[in-house]
Amino acid sequence: MKAPKAVRSLVLVLGDQLDAASSALDGFDQERDVIWMAEVAEEAEHVWTSKPRIAVFLSAMRHFRDGQRKLGRTVRYTALDDPGNTQALSTELARAVAEVKPERLIMTEAGEWRVQEMIAAAAKTAGRQLEIRPDPHFFCSRSDFAAHAEGRKMLRMEFFYREVRRRYRVLLDKKGEPEGGQWNYDHDNRGSFKQGGPKEAKLRAPLLTKPDAVTRAVLTLVAKRFASHPGELKEFAWPVTPADARATLRDFIAQRLPNFGQFQDAMWTDEPWLFHARISTAMNLKLLNPREVVAAAERAYREGKVHLASAEGFIRQILGWREYVRGIYWHHMPRYLGLNALGAQEKLPAFYWTGKCEMNCLRQSIGQTLAHGYAHHIQRLMVTGLYALLLGVEPQQVHAWYLAVYVDAVEWVELPNTLGMSQYGDGGIMASKPYAATGKYIDRMSNYCAGCRFDPAKSVGEDACPFTTLYWDFLLRHEPLLAKNQRMALQVKNIARLKPADRTAIQARAQEIKANGGAPAAAGGLLAF
Repeated sequence: MKAPKAVRSLVLVLGDQLDAASSALDGFDQERDVIWMAEVAEEAEHVWTSKPRIAVFLSAMRHFRDGQRKLGRTVRYTALDDPGNTQALSTELARAVAEVKPERLIMTEAGEWRVQEMIAAAAKTAGRQLEIRPDPHFFCSRSDFAAHAEGRKMLRMEFFYREVRRRYRVLLDKKGEPEGGQWNYDHDNRGSFKQGGPKEAKLRAPLLTKPDAVTRAVLTLVAKRFASHPGELKEFAWPVTPADARATLRDFIAQRLPNFGQFQDAMWTDEPWLFHARISTAMNLKLLNPREVVAAAERAYREGKVHLASAEGFIRQILGWREYVRGIYWHHMPRYLGLNALGAQEKLPAFYWTGKCEMNCLRQSIGQTLAHGYAHHIQRLMVTGLYALLLGVEPQQVHAWYLAVYVDAVEWVELPNTLGMSQYGDGGIMASKPYAATGKYIDRMSNYCAGCRFDPAKSVGEDACPFTTLYWDFLLRHEPLLAKNQRMALQVKNIARLKPADRTAIQARAQEIKANGGAPAAAGGLLAF
């Protein structure tokens, strides 16, 4: 379809704004308006983005484009391999403005501060007014969160979550109080699997989306254009349309939500999905509305299909945590990106990009990340994230890795979760304490340690678990700071039980690991992997 002769509005749609009900499309006039979308290499290369993540974005964008064109709307779409593609959002926008000559530009607020600033600068250079509209996809606007934050010294998710639940009357009884008499059932949602594993808990394989012709073309393009990038495409099965996303949601509600609560923190060898939903990517690209997700989970509880603890635990992730994290991001950017409260300076281990590591838990978590672009929240927080925290990796490097490898990574949600929650780089804005633990936590929540040569109970020696060694080294390095944190009091007290010789041995072993690029080191020498 040809563009209108006189274009009123060029409506900008970014790769994470694929919502047919987007505020940018409010009042769209197909006789006078044009949608602008662009695939650019810049967005795959500003961090070393994995193949699965690139493919998810490009496939979903192309499906959205096709859907809008079926509605009779003009879409000026630049594909990655189109001749003349300048491969940067700012220059592609400038090229579109020069060709289309719109009176104004319209967009929904971006999901990344860098991109929003880039587009604003490009609009100014092009001499066009840029109208930025709030994003109705979320339960809470940026101004809502700012109002919540006003006058508060500490911003804790639990209090925000209760406020939002009351506002939207989610899981409340007839008196307006929390269903079951409690706001939070987290204590019921920390189960691990028995010796027989998740199959004893009636684990069923999730619905996987078979790539259609559009997706297959994208997979071929990505494999060729980004051959040197990390990750694999042979098992790509992500929903990239609203219809596929809703099918994935229905499958989760029916088959896995009943056990999600109890086992949401559990891990198991060669089981990437377990009882998780696989819908975060669809929500973050705006293919699936969180209101629909929350309503489906609450309805399953009301109909007696799932226990309250499972429904509440899942809803808390969407209505509470997801909204809270977005609020934190925009409340503190751009300063937030540079925070490093622990002064961490180590480099990210090279095996984070390959999965080639002696530690089974890291090999499993990174391996599935590279294969699928996915790991669930405990694998991220308490395996890959925990190791980087204990090792002392610079949080900005950890952030770049998470943003690069996970298909659901958009900076508003990824950065606070990584730099704040996982790495404690913000000094407590997100989390009330560093999430530091020994290898015993991983042993308790998984069967990873059973297939590993390292002993999570040992902190020194050739067979000592590097998590345990680095845990004690972490406490020793940061003892003065951690001693001021009431939630760390017991862990800090345990340092006093270490004999001088033990301290010396732990610190020496930790230095060997660091000198070996973060990989396990044999006692008295370095190993290369």
